[in-house]
Amino acid sequence: MDGRRRAPVFTENFSRNLDALRLFLEPEGRAAFERLLDRLFDDIVPMLCRHSQSGRIFLQHSIRSKEARSLARKLKTFLKKGDTLREFVVDDYLILYLHRDLQVIFLSIKHHRQLSFDLRRFW
Repeated sequence: MDGRRRAPVFTENFSRNLDALRLFLEPEGRAAFERLLDRLFDDIVPMLCRHSQSGRIFLQHSIRSKEARSLARKLKTFLKKGDTLREFVVDDYLILYLHRDLQVIFLSIKHHRQLSFDLRRFW
């Protein structure tokens, strides 16, 4: 990592998501969760810190419901100029992260079979 980049930040919500994933993956065995952690911290986090624009821009999705449009407008009020809210899909997981200045802030991680993100707790 060059000197200009900052260390990644993991929100409390991201940590809670990992705890929930541990329980969610429990029927598959402890090895499934350990594989996720290995892949996440050995490959994905370093790659997203180096190439933070790899994920898709989250707010560019087509929004069809009034409720979702309202939530998206609210979400945009928390973003600072130059912030990019991105999602990265890898294996069975979707990672939501914020690229702000030279930093990557990990907001959430979910297995594709889990319910949607609860964005209210991020801000």
